[in-house]
Amino acid sequence: MAVPFKASISQTATHILKSVLTPPLSYHLRTFWLFSYSDFKTIIIPSTIFGITNGLAASSYNLQPLIQLPTSLFILLRTPIVLFWVWLNYIAFAINNQSSDSSIAEDAVNKPWRPLPSKRLTQTAAKGLMWACYTLALLGSRFMLGGASQALGLVVLGAWYNNFDGANADPLIRNLINAGGYVCFTSGALEVAIGGARSAEGGAGCLGLWLMVVAGVIATTIQTADMYDQEGDALRGRKTMPLVVGDWYARWTIAVPMGVWGFVCPMFWGVGWFGVCMSGSLAWSVALRTLLLRNVRDDKVTFLIWNVWMSVVFVLPLFAY
Repeated sequence: MAVPFKASISQTATHILKSVLTPPLSYHLRTFWLFSYSDFKTIIIPSTIFGITNGLAASSYNLQPLIQLPTSLFILLRTPIVLFWVWLNYIAFAINNQSSDSSIAEDAVNKPWRPLPSKRLTQTAAKGLMWACYTLALLGSRFMLGGASQALGLVVLGAWYNNFDGANADPLIRNLINAGGYVCFTSGALEVAIGGARSAEGGAGCLGLWLMVVAGVIATTIQTADMYDQEGDALRGRKTMPLVVGDWYARWTIAVPMGVWGFVCPMFWGVGWFGVCMSGSLAWSVALRTLLLRNVRDDKVTFLIWNVWMSVVFVLPLFAY
């Protein structure tokens, strides 16, 4: 019985290698791009912004470094490395998220350009690519880039979300997993930006509080992303906030916390009236649009504004008093 089993493994490996190695490099680069395209605006770019700007504002946290705190030039020059760390950890999650039968069926209707519904590669090859990306992310974070704990956390949260029904079982659990994921992405990006871990002394308490604020913001407002895709989520049997409590009540679960966080976040850093007005105006724009503009097209624009607001929130430490 061992020979057929070994033959099966060999055939699977050969299939993956053929799928990966046969097309030209540009084909594979575009495949990676298509896997991650949808979340550049939601996770990859905002997390990179958090890592770089919060690294530049490290003095606001009064962090006690294990080595001398890096210069601003050092942090800015690490921007491509931070972007790569975020993308690498995200791409493994994205491939996992998009490679189930139900995901492919949904994407065939809503996002037919994605790699699997467009048949750029097979499910078997996608799974092999996913494991390769997870392995590279963990080893690269541990031995070269930094953010090893966060990378491991993203593996666990990604498996819960994609493989153990975390995305579908309950909207509160779904939101909490998303909040945990954002904290891992942002704090990992910060660690990579400053070139390694810092001790838990001194200002790490301030950093911890700020990450708790970020987690609170995500946990209470990330359902903004669910408002425009209720039809697709219903087809997959997901229990998102609008499908569980109804569209109207779900909109109020966004509007109320947005109105609060829009002022709490800048007040946390004491950034002055300019920061308060910038954050507050964007937050209230999201809140009012969510309540008053309720079609799919408008909900997509509202979610885009939410992402802009999150990026503004992430840079607030730069302007702390």
